[in-house]
Amino acid sequence: MAEQKSPTPGRRLSGRSAMSLGRLGIACAALWLASCSKPPELIGIDNPEVPVASVADANRHKIFIATTREASEVVGALYSGQRAPELGLASVEVSIPPNHITGDLERPKKLPPDPRKEFAIVEPSIYASDKAFVAAIDAELRKRPPGERDLLLFIHGFNNTASDALLRVGQFVEDTGFTGVPVLFTWASAGKATRYVYDLNSALVARPKLIEAADILVKTKAEGFDIFAHSMGTFLTMEAIVDRAQQGRFNRGARVQYIILASPDIDLDLFQTQMRQLGTDPGNFFVLLSKDDVALRASRRLAGGVPRVGAADADALSQLGVTAIDLSAIEDSASGSHSKYAGSPEVVQLIGQGLNNNPRYGGVPQTRLGEILGATPIRVVFD
Repeated sequence: MAEQKSPTPGRRLSGRSAMSLGRLGIACAALWLASCSKPPELIGIDNPEVPVASVADANRHKIFIATTREASEVVGALYSGQRAPELGLASVEVSIPPNHITGDLERPKKLPPDPRKEFAIVEPSIYASDKAFVAAIDAELRKRPPGERDLLLFIHGFNNTASDALLRVGQFVEDTGFTGVPVLFTWASAGKATRYVYDLNSALVARPKLIEAADILVKTKAEGFDIFAHSMGTFLTMEAIVDRAQQGRFNRGARVQYIILASPDIDLDLFQTQMRQLGTDPGNFFVLLSKDDVALRASRRLAGGVPRVGAADADALSQLGVTAIDLSAIEDSASGSHSKYAGSPEVVQLIGQGLNNNPRYGGVPQTRLGEILGATPIRVVFD
């Protein structure tokens, strides 16, 4: 980094200028640290001395993947941050270490991972056709009893590599105790904190492919679908839902149960427009928000001061037809203020209870999840 010169001797900065420089310095330092301290990619890297298969008490979760990323030849990456013209389909197994603590993500800082105490991602498989992908998902669904044959479609947020996203989904599935089959939609995030605009455009580029992935998943024998999106992934998700709804094709089979938007990095005015476009009965939307979300403060500055949905007022959001869940009082998140949905043991387990106790037919899912979360310091508001 270039050396930074001190102000001219004898010249004093105004309080406002000093404060602005201080904030800029903090923001730059945070971005520099985030971009320089990324842990290694680890997809398909097993430990030759302690293979994942040798750790009998490590839990393993098969995660299916639909992606708009280009394939990568870099060891451990599988997919890059470049945009692919066609949808890629794959699966992996995420190994959870026996010493795992709920809310934590014990990610290795160097390779190979030690599956006795760290997460690992093994057995990557690529599917050459939609038909093979659907067949593999159906095979996993058949391993579960009726009533537990749901799909969880997870859409990650800004600054995520494929490894980042897979590890988070694995941790989320483990800590929620989700009983269905998880599917990650990973769009072409650059995986760098300095590439916000690139990621935003990648999310828009991925919109038709998210719709394509949803059309493939509808061909499975899943009993129901839950959609969980985080951060910038909520922007992509809402754009895809609105697109499909305007064609009269969203949730025609009535299999979509929960739509959970965690820390949405969406312009509040845009979100109001999106919800109006969905009409008077938009579905079972839940918004997880926190007014202390540091990442969304930075996003708001980049957006010229326009509030982000994930840090908005819960009462105002409830007027849009969503159930707003205010996590501001939660302070035990191991993953910081922007990912309380996974980093807080209390929150992630309660979300799991809501997902797993979701009534299939003729029920009111929002009442179930609202009741579960409402019994805690979490504030639940719905119209």
